[in-house]
Amino acid sequence: MAESFPPSTKKRERRWSMTEPPLISSSSGPLTEELQCSICLDVFTDPVTTPCGHNFCKTCLNKCWDNSQTCNCPYCKQTFKHRPDLKINTTLRELVDHYKKKSPEKKPEVLKKAEVLCDVCEERKQKALKSCLVCQSSYCETHLEPHLRVAGLKKHKLINPVSNLEDYICQKHERPLELFCRDDQTCVCPVCLVTDHKNHNTVSLEETQLIIQDTQQKIQDRFKKIQDIKHSAEVRKRNTEKEKAARVELFTDLIHSIERCQTELLEMMEEQQKAAEKQEEELIEELEQEITELKMRNTELEQLSHTEDHLHLLQIYSSLCSSKNTRNWSEISVKTDESLETLRRALTKLQDSLQEKLTHTELKRIQQYAVDVTLDPDTAHPNLILSDDGKQVRHGDIEQKLPDKPKRFDRFVNVLGKEGFSSGRFYFEVQVKGKTDWTLGVVRESINRKGAFALSPSNGHWTVWLRNGNSYKALADPRVSLCVRVKPQRVGVFVDYEEGLVSFYDVESSSHLYSFTDQSFTGKLYPYFSPCPNDGGKNSTPLIITPVKHNQ
Repeated sequence: MAESFPPSTKKRERRWSMTEPPLISSSSGPLTEELQCSICLDVFTDPVTTPCGHNFCKTCLNKCWDNSQTCNCPYCKQTFKHRPDLKINTTLRELVDHYKKKSPEKKPEVLKKAEVLCDVCEERKQKALKSCLVCQSSYCETHLEPHLRVAGLKKHKLINPVSNLEDYICQKHERPLELFCRDDQTCVCPVCLVTDHKNHNTVSLEETQLIIQDTQQKIQDRFKKIQDIKHSAEVRKRNTEKEKAARVELFTDLIHSIERCQTELLEMMEEQQKAAEKQEEELIEELEQEITELKMRNTELEQLSHTEDHLHLLQIYSSLCSSKNTRNWSEISVKTDESLETLRRALTKLQDSLQEKLTHTELKRIQQYAVDVTLDPDTAHPNLILSDDGKQVRHGDIEQKLPDKPKRFDRFVNVLGKEGFSSGRFYFEVQVKGKTDWTLGVVRESINRKGAFALSPSNGHWTVWLRNGNSYKALADPRVSLCVRVKPQRVGVFVDYEEGLVSFYDVESSSHLYSFTDQSFTGKLYPYFSPCPNDGGKNSTPLIITPVKHNQ
């Protein structure tokens, strides 16, 4: 990188901080060009910096964007997805203000780049390619050649061509201004460093160039970070809105379910009330009829009681008493309170319904993390037969002759997925329809694959299984028997690596089977499949990795 130097060797009117760069020019030419807006070609007014690192007057840039359908940098044409929120570049504004104070007489047109000609050319002067601070001359490409070839000239200080070379030379010692004194805020030569500025805090102009570049890069990085944060905020806002809509839909559905359950319960209670009232009316009617009959019988008995023929009286009394059997009303009671069993059944039904809806919603959410799982033949036990597409596995009767690779299981009929996961979330589904035995889950990459081993989280296995067609268990420490309402036909497996979570679902019934929680994962986790022995054909149906059909 070629260096340029400021045209002043005097102390600055204000003191800059140790981290601020001195007023120097960049590799593009004199200082004035660094302070010039490429839109209006004037000294910056309220300079702002685009995310790509270029500077413009705030008003110029806003007008440029206001009159355009796209938002891009006028200098490099980089397009921004969203219009940047422009902030004043305070450091650059201070540089501009300082320059204006130092050079109030300069007009805007002075800022336009003037062509520097070669000092050596005699007839038609060519455009200078470099200026030498030692020779205090500017050279075209031809006359610059000795400075690039001769050993002594190679040590000379070359900069981009400038017409005011005297401003880059120390007027006191006639040496190039190569250093900047931070204490006195001025440019100095090497002789100044050991005389007037001895023991001062100085920095080379090359370092200041690096500071400027580093500052510009930081500005660009921070603009990019702002855009990243804004983008993340927009994504989060969209996701939040989607989640809010989903939650509103869920709770609306739950409210409707509760209201429906309430309505059904009230209707049931109303029907029970009507049935009880009807029963009560029938009982009262029967009682009134018996009372009428008893009164008539009592009247007859009273009339007969006056007869003197007692034998005849006993015969008639016996006939009246045995003419009709009345109900034993002491055994009949009327309920005054509704049975709590009705309420309990209704609440249980509601709980099951709500749990199903919650699990259904949970499945919809985690199915977005579905991954494409393919079986790894290098891990498959020799008795296992894999489909050509790597999506199905079943147990065969004959052991295949396969190379005994370190990854291959040699004792249990297991196979792993090809891809492992060491972060994030992932989900896959497996069809288990028609099987009497199977084992599914995820395992740590470092598990033992040779000989016998126990399936457990402590050994790096997070699995559930079916045995004997009806015994479902989660292979935790200790094992947990699972109660399923219906026999699962398709099992979903979800893993949240950072949360230490492995969950299993019955996809068809939208029910949760089991979750391993608060686990500590290390290394990669691989999907794990075991179709189990075919049991003479009873368990010959394959395990099938199925595409995820998102629940509606």
